[in-house]
Amino acid sequence: MKHTILTATLAALTATASLTGCRTDDDLVMPTPQDTHQLMQTQYLGMYVLCEGNMGSNKATLDYLDLHTGQYLKNIFPSRNPQQVKELGDVGNDCQIYGSRLWLVVNSSNKVEVCTADSAFSLGHVDVPNCRYLAFHGGHAYVSSYVGPVGGTSVQGSVYKIDTLTLRVVGRTAVGYQPEEMAIVDSLLYVANSGGYSAMQGQGYDRTVSVISLNSFTEVGRIDVAPNLFRLRADRHGQLWVTSRGDYGAHPSRLYLLSKGPDGLMAKRDSFDLPVTDLAFRGDSLLYVASSYDADWNQTTTFGLIDTRTHQLLNANIIPATTQIETAYGLMVHPVTGHLYVMDATNYVSSGWLCCFSPSGQLLWRVSTGDIPGHACWLTRNTLITNHLK
Repeated sequence: MKHTILTATLAALTATASLTGCRTDDDLVMPTPQDTHQLMQTQYLGMYVLCEGNMGSNKATLDYLDLHTGQYLKNIFPSRNPQQVKELGDVGNDCQIYGSRLWLVVNSSNKVEVCTADSAFSLGHVDVPNCRYLAFHGGHAYVSSYVGPVGGTSVQGSVYKIDTLTLRVVGRTAVGYQPEEMAIVDSLLYVANSGGYSAMQGQGYDRTVSVISLNSFTEVGRIDVAPNLFRLRADRHGQLWVTSRGDYGAHPSRLYLLSKGPDGLMAKRDSFDLPVTDLAFRGDSLLYVASSYDADWNQTTTFGLIDTRTHQLLNANIIPATTQIETAYGLMVHPVTGHLYVMDATNYVSSGWLCCFSPSGQLLWRVSTGDIPGHACWLTRNTLITNHLK
């Protein structure tokens, strides 16, 4: 019975004409599949890809890669939600699945869209100003927020606490300036503060990681790391990997390792001279993409591998430098097979690419995406079973 339920649910997700409703202001365009000619039969059924779209153009889109059929569908949100007049919104900034729901952060639209995970049908949204990234724990969603308007005056940031069932904001706590990614280790939420707006206004970058107790939902400390923090991910050993974009001057972009010492406190332990822009884990491996520029703004991009146990760089060129990727903007790794998925934003104004590489770095296929693909999450078999039981 479970197999029948899974098959039916997946078929509904990938159908190209599953809705009869249409918009009143224009014709509803159904997504046309692109065939990757590659099938992967694991518990990972597919991958949602959130494309940012250009700021101010209302062009955030949601794509879906079906690993069981090998098909890729662009811009599925309008066909699943024809009642949404403005479609998904302005600037998609993060996407994650928690339980049976797909959460989509739409930054400039000041909202977090919440959908069914198996079919991307909208269940509603939560208003969060200048929202950035997501983390989940104990039936709550945590959303980092710049608080102030996009591009506006720098104000102290916050993390909003949302009940995942009612979609109500149930708490808010202040952190550093312009908070970005977050990660949870034990009962603590760690938040990377960037201070990007502050720097533009001559106040300098923030350089701290805020530490929030999930029990009291208050900030209980800060860890000094480096200026302009961005990515923050926890590995399976409870270590935190944090990227700094630097200050574009004396402090270059680097990767930092935070871990707990004998006193049980998290602190900066190591740094890597790598301008990491995104990273992903598979077991004890950290895979990263690093981008740097010379004095003439010529870009160099490398893909490497770090052992999270020994902290040693094992391979600095997983994907050959000759591979034609214009702007590597996001990275995902298949947790079972080890295939690498690189999101290429190209020139930031036109359609991007999703490129799939073998674990050894061989380009297998690529498909066209929406504008500026940069965020993705996995749809698993357990998600579909959870949906059915609920």
